[in-house]
Amino acid sequence: MDLIARVNGHFLESIATKQQSMDALSPGVALAAERMVASLMNEGKILACGNGGSAADAQHFAAEMVGRFEKERPGLAAISLATDTSALTAIGNDYDFDLIFSKQVRALGQQGDVLLAISTSGNSANVIEAIYAAHERGMTVIAFTGKDGGKIADILGAEDVHLNVPVSRTARIQEVHLLLIHAMCDAIDCMLLGGE
Repeated sequence: MDLIARVNGHFLESIATKQQSMDALSPGVALAAERMVASLMNEGKILACGNGGSAADAQHFAAEMVGRFEKERPGLAAISLATDTSALTAIGNDYDFDLIFSKQVRALGQQGDVLLAISTSGNSANVIEAIYAAHERGMTVIAFTGKDGGKIADILGAEDVHLNVPVSRTARIQEVHLLLIHAMCDAIDCMLLGGE
């Protein structure tokens, strides 16, 4: 087995996926960033959720907002719903795991806020429930999915933004999701702070 060739294959496949996604997703990323800035400028906040690697992406996004991305600026209101272990385990134990994010959205979300909902399959039941809760609260949803968009593709509203990475391999979808996060953070900073 040639491990170097195998590693090279990952690089090549990742490059091809990102190249394919660039034209399809760049307008949506710009729109998502605009929706987030509009919410933040109106005293709103961004709630983010996902499972596994997508939970890590939700945390990563919130950290870039609250701390900083590449430029110094005041912190921006963002919360990862995947980080409060007491809330997650209490809701999962007392109610149902499918409700771990939606209960938090109903408690914390307000009209005008944004939900960043991340699911590589587009079928994560707890992310879907969070989207329903966000819609009930009058929130805009920015959905990151992969493959064919799954069930999430069918429940998004006209004001929501769907950023679907149209490949089947989870690792490639996650790599593009991370790139989308960084591109959104940069666009948000550009709109708030100016830039070339």
